[in-house]
Amino acid sequence: MTIVITGANRGVGLALAELAASQGHAVIGTYRGDRKPDVAGIEWHALDVADPASQQSFAKSLAGRNVSLLVCNAGVYLEKGQALESGYAKPLWDNTFDVNVTGVFMTIQGLLPNIQQAKGKIAIISSQMASDTRAPGGSYIYRASKAAALNLGRNLATDLKRDGVAVGIYHPGWVITDMGGAGADITVSQSASGLMKRFEALSLSSTGCFETWDGTNHPF
Repeated sequence: MTIVITGANRGVGLALAELAASQGHAVIGTYRGDRKPDVAGIEWHALDVADPASQQSFAKSLAGRNVSLLVCNAGVYLEKGQALESGYAKPLWDNTFDVNVTGVFMTIQGLLPNIQQAKGKIAIISSQMASDTRAPGGSYIYRASKAAALNLGRNLATDLKRDGVAVGIYHPGWVITDMGGAGADITVSQSASGLMKRFEALSLSSTGCFETWDGTNHPF
């Protein structure tokens, strides 16, 4: 099957792309700017998920092709080190929501014909930080954006079920990446392996699910 993975040039996205390719899937990976990886076996496309023109160009390049699985993985975490009293400037909010929320929606919207004709699946990479059961403070922008992505996925699951398209929302784990840091819990390979199993299990009966990389149902 054909799998599209946004933000596939590094971290969990790259691990997912490499794993899917090794399993024999046709993989389309996206990257932003000049960050195209030197990785064979993956069809690479430039895509800035926050740019409508880039989204339109990407969708046009895939016109008529079935997409069995879209993984909305591209995301940013821009506010590390911000102080509540003086930080969290508006551009950080704007840029984060442009990528983590609006960018997810525009990617799904642009590739919806491809997904519908394949009766495919959509996987949105959110975070446990989206859950209202976890409120340890801080990271206000990232938490808010991931909560919005979770809500977006839940509502899309309702609307797309009639088209035979299942939508799942996933916490990839606290992963050792540039974003997660060196002190995180699991490797990118562990996260990718677990997530791929979740994607395979996703169906119309489980659409709208919010799960962790290891298959645990996460509270909303």
